[in-house]
Amino acid sequence: MSGAGTTLFTDARLIDPEDGTDAPGWLLVKDGVIAAKGTGTERPQAEHTVTCGGHCLAPGIVDIGVKVCEPGERHKESYRSAGLAAAAGGVTTMATRPDTVPAIDSPEVLEFARRRANEAAPVNVLPMAALTKGRAGAEMVEIGFLMDAGAVAFTDCDHVVTDTRVLARALSYARSLGALVIGHPQDPGLSAGAAATSGKFASLRGLPAVSPMAERMGLDRDIAMIEMTGARYHADQITTARALPPLTRARRNGLDITAGTSIHHLTLNELDVADYRTFFKVKPPLRSEEDRQAMIEALREGVIDIISSMHTPQDEESKRLPFEAAASGAVALETLLPAALRLYHADALDLPTLWRAMSLNPARRLGLDCGRLSPGAPADLVLFDAGKPIVLDRFALRSKSKNTPFDGARLQGRVMATYVAGAQVYEVA
Repeated sequence: MSGAGTTLFTDARLIDPEDGTDAPGWLLVKDGVIAAKGTGTERPQAEHTVTCGGHCLAPGIVDIGVKVCEPGERHKESYRSAGLAAAAGGVTTMATRPDTVPAIDSPEVLEFARRRANEAAPVNVLPMAALTKGRAGAEMVEIGFLMDAGAVAFTDCDHVVTDTRVLARALSYARSLGALVIGHPQDPGLSAGAAATSGKFASLRGLPAVSPMAERMGLDRDIAMIEMTGARYHADQITTARALPPLTRARRNGLDITAGTSIHHLTLNELDVADYRTFFKVKPPLRSEEDRQAMIEALREGVIDIISSMHTPQDEESKRLPFEAAASGAVALETLLPAALRLYHADALDLPTLWRAMSLNPARRLGLDCGRLSPGAPADLVLFDAGKPIVLDRFALRSKSKNTPFDGARLQGRVMATYVAGAQVYEVA
């Protein structure tokens, strides 16, 4: 189905994160844009009708922090494979990370990435750029030129800028241009070489570990720098209860700061590593159950704004190693929605709250008009069956890399169809 003309979605369960509602209704799309919505039996006429069968119709997911391995490591993930995985997972917009080989730190490399993405991916792709050249933390990039080339945010990802003078200069320059800077709150000295969170479990397994205080210390440093420069800042992953009080204070003090967390830190804990299962090795490492519950509560209260997949493809060779030596990261574009629905089925978060964190808030932070079901918003939509039981098979994933901690897991929730600007880009077989 193309995005041109008019399409009426009927018999839908509309999940509207902007209004905070979850109710039966209909949605009219005209030329790729939402034209009207309603709950009554009187519905407008349309050229095409999609009967939703009582399933959930929500804004498409806006996923900040997706790693696509072009250029340099296409064997792990290409824009084509990531785009297909995103569409199958209900993700209609990917904000992609610059931690590629080479790093996306110049307008030329960014332009290559944008062109490849537009050619290959069926969903919207918005590239982020590095904050410093080569993500080396020594010299800031040409922020203005990169913004002109289409960069939506600037981040060195998990390479924390340790030179505060370089960081202060970059933040001040970003502030003058209105650029968003994304940080990875972590003290790099404490977290270097860590494979687990410190505590009884890590000690019993003999794993090199990092204290949750490393995240708190990294965030405290970044908050001080934001206070000094006035920059727009987003913390990519807050994963520990220790980091929440300074984050709450910073927001109360009026700093332009938002925070995200990953789906893995919301649905898994350190015990899932069990007998050194490397598919559960992520960065930051999985935390305690108390920390996981604190993240859910922070989402409910709005202290944490955004849920991301933190999609990080790794090949088999880098994962089939002893736990300490194995690469960190997991693919999550296709598992983000069913994993998030674990929180809904456990009565931890309702669907409008989940979609506010996965769609509306990330869209707002990036200055996008999507993430809503309001008239005038682009018709980026996901139709899903929230109760459909599935057993996840990693080899059925569309990503080139298959490193998911949910392999063999019993999940509930399946994407039925995905639409970008009203055009169908995925339909379940």
